[in-house]
Amino acid sequence: MPFSPLVRARGATRRVWAYVRSAPGTYVWLALLFVTTVALRQMSPAFEEQFLRQRSTNLHGLSRNPVRVLISSAFWIDGATWWPYALLYSVFHAPAERWLGTLRWLAVCAAAHVLATLVSEGLLAWAIRHGRAPASAADTLDVGVSYALAGVVAVLTYRLPGRWRGPYLFAVLLFYGLPLAVDRTFTDVGHAVAVLVGLGCRPLTRRVRSRP
Repeated sequence: MPFSPLVRARGATRRVWAYVRSAPGTYVWLALLFVTTVALRQMSPAFEEQFLRQRSTNLHGLSRNPVRVLISSAFWIDGATWWPYALLYSVFHAPAERWLGTLRWLAVCAAAHVLATLVSEGLLAWAIRHGRAPASAADTLDVGVSYALAGVVAVLTYRLPGRWRGPYLFAVLLFYGLPLAVDRTFTDVGHAVAVLVGLGCRPLTRRVRSRP
Protein backbone atom coordinates (compact mmCIF):
# COMPACT_ATOMS: atom_id res chain seq x y z
CA MET A 1 0.00 0.00 0.00
CA PRO A 2 1.63 3.27 -1.14
CA PHE A 3 0.09 5.32 1.63
CA SER A 4 0.79 2.92 4.48
CA PRO A 5 3.70 5.02 5.93
CA LEU A 6 1.43 8.06 5.99
CA VAL A 7 -1.37 6.04 7.60
CA ARG A 8 1.02 4.71 10.23
CA ALA A 9 2.32 8.22 10.92
CA ARG A 10 -1.21 9.51 11.39
CA GLY A 11 -2.00 6.62 13.69
CA ALA A 12 1.11 7.30 15.75
CA THR A 13 0.22 11.00 15.94
CA ARG A 14 -3.27 10.16 17.17
CA ARG A 15 -1.88 7.84 19.84
CA VAL A 16 0.60 10.47 21.03
CA TRP A 17 -2.13 13.12 21.15
CA ALA A 18 -4.43 10.74 23.07
CA TYR A 19 -1.64 10.12 25.58
CA VAL A 20 -1.08 13.86 26.03
CA ARG A 21 -4.80 14.47 26.51
CA SER A 22 -4.94 11.74 29.15
CA ALA A 23 -2.54 13.73 31.37
CA PRO A 24 -3.51 17.39 30.87
CA GLY A 25 -1.87 18.71 34.03
CA THR A 26 1.47 17.15 33.16
CA TYR A 27 1.64 18.60 29.68
CA VAL A 28 0.27 22.03 30.56
CA TRP A 29 3.00 22.26 33.20
CA LEU A 30 5.56 21.04 30.69
CA ALA A 31 4.39 23.61 28.14
CA LEU A 32 4.76 26.39 30.71
CA LEU A 33 8.28 25.19 31.50
CA PHE A 34 9.08 25.36 27.79
CA VAL A 35 7.85 28.97 27.63
CA THR A 36 9.80 30.03 30.73
CA THR A 37 12.94 28.23 29.53
CA VAL A 38 12.78 30.07 26.21
CA ALA A 39 12.25 33.32 28.11
CA LEU A 40 15.37 32.70 30.20
CA ARG A 41 17.41 32.22 27.03
CA GLN A 42 16.63 35.81 26.06
CA MET A 43 18.02 37.25 29.30
CA SER A 44 21.58 38.25 30.05
CA PRO A 45 23.30 36.06 32.69
CA ALA A 46 23.26 38.83 35.29
CA PHE A 47 19.58 39.65 34.75
CA GLU A 48 18.65 35.97 34.67
CA GLU A 49 20.26 35.39 38.07
CA GLN A 50 18.49 38.39 39.57
CA PHE A 51 15.19 37.38 37.97
CA LEU A 52 15.35 33.82 39.29
CA ARG A 53 16.50 34.92 42.72
CA GLN A 54 13.24 36.87 43.10
CA ARG A 55 11.37 33.58 42.49
CA SER A 56 13.65 31.42 44.59
CA THR A 57 12.53 29.43 47.61
CA ASN A 58 15.59 30.44 49.60
CA LEU A 59 15.34 31.72 53.17
CA HIS A 60 15.00 35.34 52.09
CA GLY A 61 12.20 34.55 49.66
CA LEU A 62 10.35 32.34 52.11
CA SER A 63 10.56 34.97 54.84
CA ARG A 64 9.17 37.72 52.58
CA ASN A 65 6.47 36.00 50.52
CA PRO A 66 6.39 32.23 51.04
CA VAL A 67 3.27 31.46 49.01
CA ARG A 68 4.41 33.42 45.96
CA VAL A 69 7.89 31.89 45.80
CA LEU A 70 6.64 28.36 46.48
CA ILE A 71 4.33 28.64 43.48
CA SER A 72 6.55 30.61 41.12
CA SER A 73 9.66 28.50 41.75
CA ALA A 74 7.90 25.47 40.25
CA PHE A 75 7.74 27.06 36.80
CA TRP A 76 11.42 27.81 36.19
CA ILE A 77 14.42 25.61 35.45
CA ASP A 78 17.74 27.06 36.54
CA GLY A 79 20.41 26.67 33.88
CA ALA A 80 18.90 23.53 32.36
CA THR A 81 17.60 22.44 28.99
CA TRP A 82 13.95 21.61 28.54
CA TRP A 83 13.93 18.33 26.62
CA PRO A 84 15.15 16.06 29.47
CA TYR A 85 12.17 17.28 31.48
CA ALA A 86 9.87 16.42 28.58
CA LEU A 87 11.17 12.86 28.82
CA LEU A 88 10.97 12.67 32.63
CA TYR A 89 7.47 14.15 32.72
CA SER A 90 6.29 11.63 30.12
CA VAL A 91 7.86 8.68 31.95
CA PHE A 92 6.83 9.59 35.51
CA HIS A 93 4.34 12.46 35.79
CA ALA A 94 2.03 11.40 32.96
CA PRO A 95 1.55 7.79 34.17
CA ALA A 96 1.00 9.05 37.73
CA GLU A 97 -1.63 11.55 36.59
CA ARG A 98 -3.40 8.98 34.43
CA TRP A 99 -3.44 6.58 37.36
CA LEU A 100 -4.34 8.92 40.23
CA GLY A 101 -6.32 11.54 38.35
CA THR A 102 -5.26 15.14 37.99
CA LEU A 103 -6.29 16.33 41.46
CA ARG A 104 -4.60 13.54 43.39
CA TRP A 105 -1.50 13.74 41.22
CA LEU A 106 -1.36 17.49 41.82
CA ALA A 107 -1.75 16.91 45.56
CA VAL A 108 1.31 14.62 45.55
CA CYS A 109 3.32 17.19 43.55
CA ALA A 110 2.33 20.06 45.83
CA ALA A 111 2.98 18.13 49.05
CA ALA A 112 6.41 16.97 47.90
CA HIS A 113 7.41 20.41 46.58
CA VAL A 114 6.24 22.37 49.63
CA LEU A 115 7.28 20.01 52.43
CA ALA A 116 10.68 19.22 50.91
CA THR A 117 11.35 22.93 50.47
CA LEU A 118 10.33 23.84 54.02
CA VAL A 119 12.28 21.01 55.65
CA SER A 120 15.47 21.56 53.64
CA GLU A 121 15.38 25.33 54.10
CA GLY A 122 14.61 24.90 57.78
CA LEU A 123 17.66 22.69 58.10
CA LEU A 124 19.71 25.30 56.26
CA ALA A 125 18.48 28.01 58.65
CA TRP A 126 19.53 25.83 61.58
CA ALA A 127 22.97 25.32 60.00
CA ILE A 128 23.42 29.08 59.49
CA ARG A 129 22.31 29.83 63.03
CA HIS A 130 24.85 27.38 64.47
CA GLY A 131 27.70 28.45 62.23
CA ARG A 132 27.70 25.32 60.08
CA ALA A 133 26.81 27.21 56.89
CA PRO A 134 27.69 30.74 55.76
CA ALA A 135 25.12 33.49 56.13
CA SER A 136 25.22 34.01 52.35
CA ALA A 137 23.50 30.61 51.95
CA ALA A 138 20.24 32.30 52.96
CA ASP A 139 20.14 33.84 49.49
CA THR A 140 21.03 30.68 47.55
CA LEU A 141 19.27 30.33 44.20
CA ASP A 142 16.68 27.57 44.55
CA VAL A 143 14.10 27.04 41.81
CA GLY A 144 13.00 23.99 39.89
CA VAL A 145 10.69 21.02 39.76
CA SER A 146 12.87 18.20 41.09
CA TYR A 147 11.16 17.88 44.49
CA ALA A 148 7.75 17.34 42.89
CA LEU A 149 9.31 14.86 40.49
CA ALA A 150 10.93 12.92 43.33
CA GLY A 151 7.60 12.68 45.14
CA VAL A 152 5.85 11.35 42.04
CA VAL A 153 8.67 8.88 41.32
CA ALA A 154 8.19 7.55 44.86
CA VAL A 155 4.39 7.31 44.80
CA LEU A 156 4.56 5.27 41.58
CA THR A 157 5.95 2.47 43.76
CA TYR A 158 2.34 1.61 44.61
CA ARG A 159 1.40 1.41 40.94
CA LEU A 160 3.71 -1.52 40.22
CA PRO A 161 2.87 -5.22 40.65
CA GLY A 162 4.15 -6.82 43.83
CA ARG A 163 7.19 -8.53 42.33
CA TRP A 164 8.48 -5.26 40.81
CA ARG A 165 7.65 -3.02 43.73
CA GLY A 166 10.63 -3.98 45.90
CA PRO A 167 13.33 -3.58 43.22
CA TYR A 168 11.80 -0.30 42.06
CA LEU A 169 11.68 1.09 45.59
CA PHE A 170 15.26 -0.02 46.21
CA ALA A 171 16.37 1.80 43.04
CA VAL A 172 14.51 4.96 44.07
CA LEU A 173 16.01 4.95 47.57
CA LEU A 174 19.47 4.30 46.18
CA PHE A 175 19.19 7.05 43.56
CA TYR A 176 18.07 9.71 46.03
CA GLY A 177 19.79 8.36 49.15
CA LEU A 178 23.32 8.01 47.81
CA PRO A 179 23.82 11.76 47.15
CA LEU A 180 22.48 12.46 50.63
CA ALA A 181 25.02 10.09 52.16
CA VAL A 182 27.91 11.50 50.11
CA ASP A 183 27.30 15.24 49.64
CA ARG A 184 24.66 16.05 52.28
CA THR A 185 23.60 19.34 50.72
CA PHE A 186 20.26 20.92 51.59
CA THR A 187 19.04 20.00 48.09
CA ASP A 188 19.88 16.35 48.72
CA VAL A 189 17.89 16.58 51.95
CA GLY A 190 14.99 18.07 50.01
CA HIS A 191 15.00 15.21 47.50
CA ALA A 192 15.06 12.62 50.30
CA VAL A 193 12.16 14.34 52.05
CA ALA A 194 10.21 14.50 48.78
CA VAL A 195 10.65 10.74 48.34
CA LEU A 196 9.35 10.14 51.86
CA VAL A 197 6.39 12.43 51.17
CA GLY A 198 5.61 10.51 47.98
CA LEU A 199 5.73 7.21 49.87
CA GLY A 200 3.53 8.76 52.55
CA CYS A 201 0.87 9.55 49.94
CA ARG A 202 -0.26 5.92 49.80
CA PRO A 203 -3.77 6.79 51.08
CA LEU A 204 -4.27 8.79 47.87
CA THR A 205 -3.61 5.65 45.83
CA ARG A 206 -6.35 3.55 47.40
CA ARG A 207 -9.57 2.89 45.51
CA VAL A 208 -8.09 4.41 42.38
CA ARG A 209 -9.61 3.07 39.19
CA SER A 210 -6.86 2.35 36.70
CA ARG A 211 -7.35 3.76 33.24
CA PRO A 212 -6.85 1.52 30.21
